[in-house]
Amino acid sequence: MGKIKTGWKLPPLPLPVALLGANVSGKANFFTIVWFNMLQDDPPLVGAAMSKSHYTRQGIKDNKTFNVNMPSSSMAEIVDYCGLYPGSKVDKSNLFEVFYGELETAPMVNECAVNIECRLMDSKEFDTTELIIGEIVEVYCEEKCLAENKADYRKMDPMIFFMPESPYIKTGDVIANAFEVGKKFGQ
Repeated sequence: MGKIKTGWKLPPLPLPVALLGANVSGKANFFTIVWFNMLQDDPPLVGAAMSKSHYTRQGIKDNKTFNVNMPSSSMAEIVDYCGLYPGSKVDKSNLFEVFYGELETAPMVNECAVNIECRLMDSKEFDTTELIIGEIVEVYCEEKCLAENKADYRKMDPMIFFMPESPYIKTGDVIANAFEVGKKFGQ
């Protein structure tokens, strides 16, 4: 059985799901995002790609802050709602219990297991999207999601989005420990 050319424009990828938040016109706003990732670890930078039409984008530009909130799988309905309806048409400021951290202008979702508070460092515009790059200022984690002062993904119960078919998926079992299992290969 060989490989075939698919003609697909988007590859099949499992991606973590998050709520990206910013204050827009004085109100907290959140939208669902899956196109984000760590870019480097020193200083810690995160990048998020979004459509230029996203309402939250203006709040990020105005305040120079944003955050990435990691919801649990039990939040699928409200997370999807935040992705379906733009903040320009629906007020999302009261959907969650919001708190603010060191930057004081990046609203974070208390119901999410992990919140990543970022200061806008740079951005890069493409035809229809913009990549925003933020320096991580602080990471907040729900105490119940910790085990020995480390995040426990099983307790966090993160959501995964499978692109391009669009199902939300729960994480599964650990199959091996990264940076360890490969040491056994070839021995």
